[in-house]
Amino acid sequence: MSAGKLHWAQINEASFVVGMRLLFWIYRIAGRWPFRIALYPVLGWYLLSKPAARQASQKYLQRLQAYDPAAARKNRIQPGLPGVFQHFGAFAENILDKMLLWGGLFKTADVVSYGREQMLENIEARRGGLLICAHLGNLELCRVLSRQRSALRITVLVHTKHAQAFNRLLAQLDPQSQLNLMQVTEMTPATAMILAEKVSRGEFVAIAGDRIPVSPSPRVARASFLGETAAFPVGPYVLASLLQCPVYLLFSLTKNGRSECHFELFREVVQLPRKNRDQILDELAAAYAARLEHFCLKAPLQWFNFYDFWHLSGYQDASR
Repeated sequence: MSAGKLHWAQINEASFVVGMRLLFWIYRIAGRWPFRIALYPVLGWYLLSKPAARQASQKYLQRLQAYDPAAARKNRIQPGLPGVFQHFGAFAENILDKMLLWGGLFKTADVVSYGREQMLENIEARRGGLLICAHLGNLELCRVLSRQRSALRITVLVHTKHAQAFNRLLAQLDPQSQLNLMQVTEMTPATAMILAEKVSRGEFVAIAGDRIPVSPSPRVARASFLGETAAFPVGPYVLASLLQCPVYLLFSLTKNGRSECHFELFREVVQLPRKNRDQILDELAAAYAARLEHFCLKAPLQWFNFYDFWHLSGYQDASR
């Protein structure tokens, strides 16, 4: 595949993590501004040496600027390569915050949460649920905050073979950073049974809604996102129909220097009858894409999917 059309799971971040390891210690010694100054040469090298990430970022920012110029201006996004540099810089800041979180150096007391009341009611009633999240902002923040409530247990479904270097780094900062991760390449009946047991005990399962499955020809739904059709996974909604539990959307972002976690009830339950199953999957994916778009426009530089998100060839529609 060409550089701009790599599957997200084929993108290896190990070289970037090497630089971030050094920058983390600069932050610990001197603070965030010296960290940012030292970050520039790392970002410059990454910009030059990673054409796939560079092209993907540029395409995303071009689409965003064409779709909503006001959002681009409000967030001071520069056109062309300067905008990509800003995007990579936001990614680096995000990685630093993850390291600070698991290193015990992040002020979690300052985090603002929105819309979590109904979810908290379910936690108290020991009614589990499914969280559909996105690669927006810092989701590690929500995992750390969940550890502060003994009744809240979250299992995060991940495919982290492409991110082993960064996960090893987090494990060095806090071995518990790996405790609630579950490696899932494909959803098997055995995996579904394990997750159903967790939900029945009042636990929550988190899954990304903005990355297609790790498969040569993944089944997807197609939905409008930033004005153009993109492929979205159907797995979260199929899983929701199996678990028969409340489904929430979870978005994390930073605005004006303050971290935010947004919880939204998506569906009380998901039903996928055979008769119009594919239509319902398309509608669910479109509803998710609309909310993802809403939060991307609030914090455009904090959406970190550095692959060609709108490349559709080779994907199977859910109806096939």
